[in-house]
Amino acid sequence: MPDGTAETCYSPSLVIKDFFSVGESYPLADFLARSRAALNIANERVRAKYGFACSQAITQLARIESAAMAFVDAADARVTVDAFEE
Repeated sequence: MPDGTAETCYSPSLVIKDFFSVGESYPLADFLARSRAALNIANERVRAKYGFACSQAITQLARIESAAMAFVDAADARVTVDAFEE
């Protein structure tokens, strides 16, 4: 998070790696847009494969958006991707 707090996030699909790079720092608005795009694609992949939405992807996106709300007024807010766990 922009305040230096580390957060572990979940994606049901490796598509997340198409949107983020380890060590890269993203402006908050860009991070949110990338998170939405990646997690929506991941959700749709689960839906296509299993016939139902991925509640974990939906919940993760909601957590990211909720945490970001504290920083939306900070013009210099950035989020850094530390690692991918597989």
